[in-house]
Amino acid sequence: MSAGIVKVFKFGGASVRSAEGVRNLANVVNRYSENLVIVVSAMGKTTNALEIILAKYLDNDLSYVDNIAALKKYHLDIVDELFNRIKDLEERNLDLLFTELETFIKTNKNFDYNFCYDQIVSFGEFFSTTIVSGYLNTIGLSNIWVDARTCIKSDANYREGNVDYKTSFTLSKNIFDFTQERVFLTQGFIAGTPFNTTATLGREGSDYTAAILANLLDAEDVTIWKDVEGVLNADPKLFKKTCKLDFVSFQEAIELAYCGAQIIHPKTIKPLQNKKIPLYVKSFLNPEAIGTKILHSDVPLKLPPVLVLKSKQVLISLTPRDFSFVIEDSLSQIFALLYKHRVKVNMIHTSAISFSICVDEEKHYLPAAIEDLQKFFAVKYNQDLELLTIRHYTKEVIDEHISGKQVYMQQRTRSTARFVMDAIER
Repeated sequence: MSAGIVKVFKFGGASVRSAEGVRNLANVVNRYSENLVIVVSAMGKTTNALEIILAKYLDNDLSYVDNIAALKKYHLDIVDELFNRIKDLEERNLDLLFTELETFIKTNKNFDYNFCYDQIVSFGEFFSTTIVSGYLNTIGLSNIWVDARTCIKSDANYREGNVDYKTSFTLSKNIFDFTQERVFLTQGFIAGTPFNTTATLGREGSDYTAAILANLLDAEDVTIWKDVEGVLNADPKLFKKTCKLDFVSFQEAIELAYCGAQIIHPKTIKPLQNKKIPLYVKSFLNPEAIGTKILHSDVPLKLPPVLVLKSKQVLISLTPRDFSFVIEDSLSQIFALLYKHRVKVNMIHTSAISFSICVDEEKHYLPAAIEDLQKFFAVKYNQDLELLTIRHYTKEVIDEHISGKQVYMQQRTRSTARFVMDAIER
């Protein structure tokens, strides 16, 4: 074995949602001879399924037992299709994981939502990586399964773990020993806390995991394998006219991620930018295609209009009850309350006596934030809105997508136009 070039691959839930998907992952991996770290997300809609189980558990709705049974059957059906002789072994491995999940639910005494979320929802990645690692080994693609909690450490800020890079660096260098094995496989989204509990790194955080490991291991590059040909200028499920972007700068990628583009997790770029590690977005359906390269660029890029649509938005408008100037007297108080309740602001607009923000509709944080804000301000809010961002906009593109719609708030800079508006059928 050689401790030479290291590549990091990330496969999302769509790529491993079925036995066919797992086989396709193996075919992609078999194309490469370099040292690999493979980061795998939960299979298909498993994260959503576990979120439903969590909600029922916390509501004392015992029908979560049926949901667990259905989720187990989904994974066992994939095992049935993938494995022959050692199927019993893989089923036992899954049984152990599901027993661990059920044991946590029965014995847990801490009912804090964020804590329970991370302990329960993280099982999705353990289910998927156990199956994928076992399958790769059976077809001769030898690999070592790694528990991500042993190599990526974070604080106990559940659902938004802050990574301890210094500790994670030392652990990762020891665990990913490429003189012992060429391929390592681990979970995205997950870190270990100092209290031997599980923390997650934010929803859709597997991209971030890949970037962290690439940084810690000085990888040559990172490839995110998706069901699209690369980074597109718009979601083809929402917009009719789309085109692939061959090259995107780190700066542009950060802007797009902040605006809500689903192609990469918002925190993914920084660990890569710090070490100038290229990021590729490629199709697992067509691995020979060029895809999109994301890298540092000092030269402004000529890009077509790029559209990002975020649904389930809430527009909140605050006014001081005594008509004092909101900026001078209240801004720090407003942001302290938003930070306290983990409310992330997508867009801001101010006037002399009002302050408006567009935020995600998050049922676990937002109601308490609004309740706190109402103690100090007159609060109005609209729900079920959309936030449309158009990077590199033209008048024609704005007119095409805004004309005739009810727009509640808008902003335009040199390169970006943003509109909060009623949700429409698409």
